[in-house]
Amino acid sequence: MCHVIVTCRSMLWTLLSIVAAFGELIAFMSTDWLVGFPRTPDAVFGPHGATAAGEAYRPTLGIYGRCIKLPHLKRGILCGPYAIHFGEIASGFWQATSIFLAAGILLLCAVAFISVFTMCFQSIMKKSIFNVCGLLQGIAGLFLILGLMLYPAGWGSDKVQLYCGTDAAPYRAGLCSMGWAFYTAMGGTVLTFVCAVFSAQAEIATSSDKVQEEIEEGKSLICLL
Repeated sequence: MCHVIVTCRSMLWTLLSIVAAFGELIAFMSTDWLVGFPRTPDAVFGPHGATAAGEAYRPTLGIYGRCIKLPHLKRGILCGPYAIHFGEIASGFWQATSIFLAAGILLLCAVAFISVFTMCFQSIMKKSIFNVCGLLQGIAGLFLILGLMLYPAGWGSDKVQLYCGTDAAPYRAGLCSMGWAFYTAMGGTVLTFVCAVFSAQAEIATSSDKVQEEIEEGKSLICLL
């Protein structure tokens, strides 16, 4: 008999797991990792910025995409991937970042998918599904940390220097500032470890004595605060 067990702690863990997965996925796909110095489409690039007449804007650069404004494009800023193939990503460090972030996000998405079904299934192969998911989230968090640590090492690439000036170097952003995607990825990484720790509380809540008592009473839907 399937017992649907819903507790505040298990539902909160499920919600946070989904938020962490989607936050990391959106950040990875975004072009707002680095925000370049102000310029115009016909700007003359120099070590201290861009000089040209006209309305200035700030281009953005992501791990594999960018947003720029072209002189002939009047409808606004054009966003899209600058790297069609994996080998075209700006630097080897960013390629490694892509691999680690993708691996972490894949694990987080798998946990987010599984977490939806934890109301009906609390164990897998005789092991607590919460503990298994918590372990996967811990591993995903380590992948994400490695990716975020390697990301600034790629700031010395030619692609970054086009956006951030010639002063850009590994772990020095030059004339660029950090975009929201980088901070979202950092926040998602912290939340991933919070979920990994909180999974133990979710397991305790769904296997408490009160839950067992209601199961023995024959209830199939159990909701506890």
